[in-house]
Amino acid sequence: MNPTTREPIRWWPAAVIVTLMALLLAWIWLAGDGSNRQDQVMPTLPVLFFGALLLLAWLVLFSRAPWRVRLSVLAAVIFVTGLGTAFLEIKGVSGNLVPVVGLRGSEREFDTSSRAATPVAEPGPGDWPQFYGRQRMARVDDVSIGRDWKANAPRELWRREVGAGMSSFAIVGPAAVTQELRGENEAIVRYDLASGDQVWVHAYRAPFNTTIGGSGPRATPTIDDGEVFALGATGTLSCVDLDSGSLRWSRNVREDHGVDMPEWGMASSPLVVGAAVIVQLGRRGHGSAAYDRGSGEPLWRAADEDGGTYSSPLPATVGGFELALIVYRERVVGHDPLTGEVRWAHEWPNPGGTERVSMPLVLDDGRILVSAGYGAGSRMLQAQAGADGPTSETLWDSPRLKSKFAPMVYHDGAIFGLDDGVLVAVDPATGERFWKRGRYGHGQFVLVGDLLLIVTEDGELVLVEADAERHNELARIRAVSGRTWNPPALSDRILLVRNDREAVAYELPSGG
Repeated sequence: MNPTTREPIRWWPAAVIVTLMALLLAWIWLAGDGSNRQDQVMPTLPVLFFGALLLLAWLVLFSRAPWRVRLSVLAAVIFVTGLGTAFLEIKGVSGNLVPVVGLRGSEREFDTSSRAATPVAEPGPGDWPQFYGRQRMARVDDVSIGRDWKANAPRELWRREVGAGMSSFAIVGPAAVTQELRGENEAIVRYDLASGDQVWVHAYRAPFNTTIGGSGPRATPTIDDGEVFALGATGTLSCVDLDSGSLRWSRNVREDHGVDMPEWGMASSPLVVGAAVIVQLGRRGHGSAAYDRGSGEPLWRAADEDGGTYSSPLPATVGGFELALIVYRERVVGHDPLTGEVRWAHEWPNPGGTERVSMPLVLDDGRILVSAGYGAGSRMLQAQAGADGPTSETLWDSPRLKSKFAPMVYHDGAIFGLDDGVLVAVDPATGERFWKRGRYGHGQFVLVGDLLLIVTEDGELVLVEADAERHNELARIRAVSGRTWNPPALSDRILLVRNDREAVAYELPSGG
């Protein structure tokens, strides 16, 4: 053989690698029913990573390509990898567990000053005082908003930078309160609803940063009778004066009850019922706890051997009892809010041991809908008053609505929710689907009259009719940029939207 003759490039190993990758990806994405996208995303990532690694090994070691080509490609890969490591970082994951990559940011500077606060008078009917608003139902029935945003678009009132976190706003009068991570400090912050100006900030050292889960507090504050109750990601439960921001009391619920840090942080938005401030402890075998709103002293503790979740307590009437309804890992429980006594319970098996986050939907006729993502689906219960207390029966189980993060709402004969990121309308009598349209990701929404205000996972604001017969998207605007898991908050026609970087306020057009 002529020593100057170069052997041809050996392509067949690359073809084998690419073919195997294609077959594996086809099996991952086509073999199942597609009902649990997370189960498709998770194996896809290692297939792509190790496939790319094998292709690089083939090129450098076995391809017979000219050495200058091999070394140039290897150097380029090393350079790009180093550049990416220096300037990029994983900011968390999407609702489907896809890594969210962004620029490494320098430490942000936040204003720590306070200004004279407008005293908050008696709460008004348009307030949004806690997680998902009045009664935690994610709905507003007494506000009418315009449908034609081309003729009359939402008016932006203000926009500002905020610290990291998944908290929403609680709104009473002129006060809009949320939680943020500012450097190493967790902060409860009051803003002026009309201007977005910072009114006061109560901060304490409690850094919470995870690669997968993201950074900052998860829970939404609760405003009740001039006080703010907030649970931070590391377990600090605080009571703060709404007017001044001064601390009245603080407890660490994990230390009080010997609870390890949940993987995604403490996420229970406090429920205030009378003298009790109730939170879920979020770990296996630890259940829920309540504190005295006046003193901060522990009031009761209700252990649950099945384990906690990332859901929040919901006020509900079950079998004639006023209860704090809590979704645990293996069952749904109604606690007496003042004593913690179990007044009602329903076993809801969780064979995969997956996380449960979504709040129940309580209907007026005693039906309770529970739902979870990761392929779990929904269950409709009928709660009844029995001789020995309330009982329940399962009316139906359905895979048609798998609500991972978002609420579920009922309107005009249909239940609306996000089924693994796609909007659905289902029949409350059977669990069967009326329709499934509109991929909005694992975002959040609120029902306003007969309209759904949806904040998509990537920060768009979408207006959709709540119609059992069809999916009709009326309008769409960009609200914020980046992953948005924070629920919106609505006070009359002022809508607050935020994520872990920025917040914006809109005055929605009137529908009068």
